[in-house]
Amino acid sequence: MRKLLLIGLCITQTLFAQKTILHCGQLFDVRQLKMLPEMSVVIEGNKITTVDKGYTAGGPADKVIDLTHETVLPGLIDCHTHLEDQLAPNAQIKQFTQNPADIAFNASVYARTTLLAGFTTVRDLGGTGVNISLRNAINKGVIIGPRIFTAGRMISSTGGHGDHTSGLRDDIMHNPEFNSGIANGVDECRAAVRLRYKEGSDLIKIAATGGVLSMEKDGAGAQYTEEEIRVIVQTAKDYGMKVASHCHGVEGMKRSIRAGVTSIEHGTYMDAETMELMKQYGTYLVPTIIAGKSVADSATNKPGFFPPVIARKAMEVGPIIQNTFAKAYKAGVKIAFGTDGGVYAHGKNWMEFVYMSEAGMPVLECIRAATLNAADLIGNDQIGVIEKDKLADIVAIDGDPVKDVHAMGKMKFVMKNGVVYKNE
Repeated sequence: MRKLLLIGLCITQTLFAQKTILHCGQLFDVRQLKMLPEMSVVIEGNKITTVDKGYTAGGPADKVIDLTHETVLPGLIDCHTHLEDQLAPNAQIKQFTQNPADIAFNASVYARTTLLAGFTTVRDLGGTGVNISLRNAINKGVIIGPRIFTAGRMISSTGGHGDHTSGLRDDIMHNPEFNSGIANGVDECRAAVRLRYKEGSDLIKIAATGGVLSMEKDGAGAQYTEEEIRVIVQTAKDYGMKVASHCHGVEGMKRSIRAGVTSIEHGTYMDAETMELMKQYGTYLVPTIIAGKSVADSATNKPGFFPPVIARKAMEVGPIIQNTFAKAYKAGVKIAFGTDGGVYAHGKNWMEFVYMSEAGMPVLECIRAATLNAADLIGNDQIGVIEKDKLADIVAIDGDPVKDVHAMGKMKFVMKNGVVYKNE
């Protein structure tokens, strides 16, 4: 009889598992763009079970977390990061000095830093392929980090933004191996997407124009034909993947949009015609203002930080992005939050909110860009909101971001998938 009673008690405890209840000073409703005062969020396992007005009393086995002096938000989402690396002087020599294990150890630190800054989900838009292993290790609980949707290696043309042999001396400036991400012509572009799929990428990232932090002379010119981009998009679609397109110049943007990419990354020289095209196709802009400001600052104020060819592009491109974002937002282009994390120090992702609000986007819309909009871009309706039956990705900051946007940098509480990683 005693054994039966004990078994019954265990079953009862399982049926009535411990709940976690968050008492929120104010809770941001991302759909209505409203702050709701004195709310409770009830969590069981990794899911939100209810969102209640007032402060819900828990049972004796429940855990109540007092966030009554904080602003509670859905877990933040950064749609453009590079978790394998962090920019430093003469970064170009790393390809000759770092082994995959070196990259992996550093990436584990950057991933943890990003999560504790309140970013519970990120898109990693290009690395060596270690980013796929990083995602897997986080998913298995081996290391701590955000939920990652990764592109694996970026796909680029010969001599393009993703060709790391550009600028090297003749005897080592060979044509990179195909599996390095270099693809030319429709057949190679189709095969490159299939290879990314085979390796385990969640999405595809292409370099449709030149870039800043590569050793090519042109940071804005188009580098793929529309036909090449179109076959990449169609093949990705066949394999259930979306395409993010790195673009600074207008022609590369227009080709990418017409070919059906999901997002334009950076969009530096975007003009009014391109904005209208983005609205027509429903293409997202991921602005990365902080990256532009960071590289421009390093090029201007830190002599020798970049090789001359990169310094010139950084000073040309960097200062423009914020103003372009302001025009795109005013024109009604869809915006998803993204920072190019790794081009600046990981963990400072929140500064993008400051720069977006400076450019005219209201703070609550900035936060929606980093939650609901970002989740829509990724294609995951389980994140980006605090609602019943959604994943329990929840963060809390000290202060009211509407009164002071710098409150976004005062992260006090981080929960991802129902697990608390930070509680100050």
